[in-house]
Amino acid sequence: MSQIKLGMVGGGQGAFIGSVHRIAARLDGHYKLVAGALSSNLETSKASALELGIKQDRSYSTFKEMAEKESSLEDGIEAVAIVTPNHLHFPIAGCFLSKGIHVICDKPLTHNLEDANKFVKAVEDSKALFALTHNYTGYPMVRQAREICRSGKIGKVRVIQVEYPQDWLTTPLENATDSPGNKQASWRTNPSKAGAGGCIGDIGSHAFNLADFITGAELDELCADLSSFIPGRKNDDNAHVLLRYKNNIKGMLWSSQVAPGNENALKIRVYGDKGGLEWEQENPNYLTLDLYGSAKQTIRRSGFGTMDIANRVSRIPPGHPEGYLEGFANLYSDFAEQINAKKANRDPDPSSMLVPNINDGMKGIKFISTVVESSSKGGQWLKF
Repeated sequence: MSQIKLGMVGGGQGAFIGSVHRIAARLDGHYKLVAGALSSNLETSKASALELGIKQDRSYSTFKEMAEKESSLEDGIEAVAIVTPNHLHFPIAGCFLSKGIHVICDKPLTHNLEDANKFVKAVEDSKALFALTHNYTGYPMVRQAREICRSGKIGKVRVIQVEYPQDWLTTPLENATDSPGNKQASWRTNPSKAGAGGCIGDIGSHAFNLADFITGAELDELCADLSSFIPGRKNDDNAHVLLRYKNNIKGMLWSSQVAPGNENALKIRVYGDKGGLEWEQENPNYLTLDLYGSAKQTIRRSGFGTMDIANRVSRIPPGHPEGYLEGFANLYSDFAEQINAKKANRDPDPSSMLVPNINDGMKGIKFISTVVESSSKGGQWLKF
């Protein structure tokens, strides 16, 4: 199949996640970036397009102009990557979906439940495909953990422990004028752009999605305590959440952006009645499996004991680290398989369907909303 013509909204100069998406899209050669509305600032947008080799006539001042013109071109974009702050996800995605252009959207789905419901309808009404980049679901050993857990190897799941601590917002970075990170901090701590959930929306949603992806456990109710440790900070920077799943599964989730010494310490532990497993994002090529009464096993990516579901999304031998960028790339490649299958009128490879979709996105927004509501009611237990 020929390369998929890709556009991008957001991700211009000074943005972090845009370059990550562009690297991921290039890694396996399935996409070619040909158009963009890369910034709300016209000069920044033009300069960014020039750096990326996007032709001047396909560098747009607004996403609406881009959707209109690209959908009318014979060689117009087939897919668009949305890498803007959360509050812009739905307006942009809705515009492109209505034109039949496939959408790859950064997480979370959007910034509130009202827009999330509209988002679901827009995807259902469109002929285009949709993917949400919860990138940790693309890691090989996360996919192996899913297979182990869902196959019953560790038995009936009893306990899920998941955490995602960082330290980058330990100081009021959003108020700094001399820090390169203050642009990210500014919108991520602003409820009008990030949504009512700060830390819980930014990284807590990753932790929740990881637990959901690996275990498939159905959340029934939760009890949450959100904190903003920095005076004047409008959004939470620390979250503790107790989780009750169906079938008597218990869980705990902690996310924090004010935990000194932690960079991106996403970690999950799942315990069943036959054993447990553990995975850490900062050491992603290894999965620990403990079957009760047996010796602890450390399973290496691409090594002995690695399953086909993990090998499929591995590129290099064990000992050469794969991680964050490759996780994104696996989602882009899986989505490319879905797009190419649709073009060829065939069924996609079943493994490619592990890419998070609109239902996963909606589940994440419901989680964030319920956590915020529970905390606002003094930690009341609420149905999910």
